[in-house]
Amino acid sequence: MHKHHSALGLATALRPVQPVTLIRPHAAERAARFFVEKFPGRSLYAVKANPSPDLLQILWASGITHYDVASITEVRMVAKTLPEAELCFMHPVKAEEAIREAYFTHGVKTFSLDSIEELEKIKRATRHASDLTLAVRLRVSSDHSKLSLASKFGAAPSEVSDLLMATRQAADTLGICFHVGSQAMTPRAYTEAMEQVRAAIVQAAVTVDLVDVGGGFPSVYPGMEPPALEAYFAAIHAAFEDLPISYSAELWCEPGRALCAEYASLLVRVERRRGDELYINDGAYGALFDAAHVGWRFPVKLVREDESDTRDMAFSFYGPTCDDLDHMAGPFMLPADTRAGDYIEIGMLGAYGCAMRTAFNGFGDVGTVIAEDEPMASLYTGIEEPRRNSVVTLKRN
Repeated sequence: MHKHHSALGLATALRPVQPVTLIRPHAAERAARFFVEKFPGRSLYAVKANPSPDLLQILWASGITHYDVASITEVRMVAKTLPEAELCFMHPVKAEEAIREAYFTHGVKTFSLDSIEELEKIKRATRHASDLTLAVRLRVSSDHSKLSLASKFGAAPSEVSDLLMATRQAADTLGICFHVGSQAMTPRAYTEAMEQVRAAIVQAAVTVDLVDVGGGFPSVYPGMEPPALEAYFAAIHAAFEDLPISYSAELWCEPGRALCAEYASLLVRVERRRGDELYINDGAYGALFDAAHVGWRFPVKLVREDESDTRDMAFSFYGPTCDDLDHMAGPFMLPADTRAGDYIEIGMLGAYGCAMRTAFNGFGDVGTVIAEDEPMASLYTGIEEPRRNSVVTLKRN
């Protein structure tokens, strides 16, 4: 095992040819403890954000006991990694075979749905089981979020009443869930959605036992500095307390990005500079999918032994493949003298970075480093003192 005091030490000593992922277990632990201790209900980890078994074990050890899974492959993987975890199949459109295996083989009893057709499918697949927790997903606005999730799933207002009444008949525990979109920048995203929950309950006149506010909790990126998460929790709690629901009703949430974004960053090498364009050894088909396809701006810093004394300028990136689509427009602010052979750390890639990686064009060989220094940005650094003695341990995938 190679040990270094920092990403700079790693780059200086090893000069890695391939990209290296730096993972920070303490950052994931800190985020998990924050949700466990401060969210006024139960937190489910949205596995799709980063399905790494190592991360799942970190979150479990930090108090996350419930997991939002979206496919039978995620069900199998989490069940194998965390046999005692509670799995919740929260994809609203599932194969009947997947529902059957999840229920009878893996003990999954919680399912979401947004149509009568899905309700009937769940009933058939579970042989009309009497121990189901069924959450009806409402379609809500994503206007306050950076990435919309308002089009694909969710029952329309005209459908909700009949669906809730039918689901109440089939469910041991009836829930309502929604998703405000990814990277919600204001607590209003949740309070406005909760108004729709209230209207649905009143219209259907059913007893609701569970309200799941979904994901969307933000992280910090350049140009995206959200309010403190406590403000989101307070607004959600106040809205929940005002709902006409069962006295023993539970409140759930499904953080993905907020639990794992700070867990990982990426060390890349500049292979060529062409004006304000840098050719790097990872890109749109690797960990930088969001930077390419939705214009996400990740924090960046030059990793060079001799610090640059030149001003920053705006760069765009090209990835290593032969595809023109392998382009990240940025802008990414780096010293104007950045050149071929330099290393760049790209932060906040624990969410959706490694999960989106492919081996297109033969690229995809990535090292993994365990780092104890702080992430490049954080919503949680006030919880405990930053670790001063940074050590990284190199592992190969």
